[in-house]
Amino acid sequence: MKKLLTTTFAGILCFFFSCSIAPESINYGLDSCHFCKMTIVDQQHSAQYVTAKGKQFKFDAIECMVNELAEKDIDKMAIFLVADYDEPGQMTTAFEATYLISEEIKSPMGANLSGFSSEESALTTKNSSGGDLYSWDELLLKFDAK
Repeated sequence: MKKLLTTTFAGILCFFFSCSIAPESINYGLDSCHFCKMTIVDQQHSAQYVTAKGKQFKFDAIECMVNELAEKDIDKMAIFLVADYDEPGQMTTAFEATYLISEEIKSPMGANLSGFSSEESALTTKNSSGGDLYSWDELLLKFDAK
């Protein structure tokens, strides 16, 4: 009986830990974009979301994630992250990021879309590279994802 309880308890623990709702690191050069299937290599433009059930989806460009969201129920998502253009490989919350679309900054899928964790940094980059700034909601509207 004790062995059965121990096995059951271990199984329940495994279930809870396997269903955690948390982002997973992107393995640059190995992971593929869920939307376009390209290998994710650009650490300044990657993105990911995690569903409310804990399933992770990784993207080589912010525009890939936003384009996929046009086909999804955003309310079923728990976490949205985008790469911080100023700190390659570092992710920031998509809701709080400021976005720049500039012809001078090329992104993997050609939308020239970059995310910044700091609005001030996005404005500085805009002043030097040109383009237009967007909030998360404005970006979703621009890509018809909302």
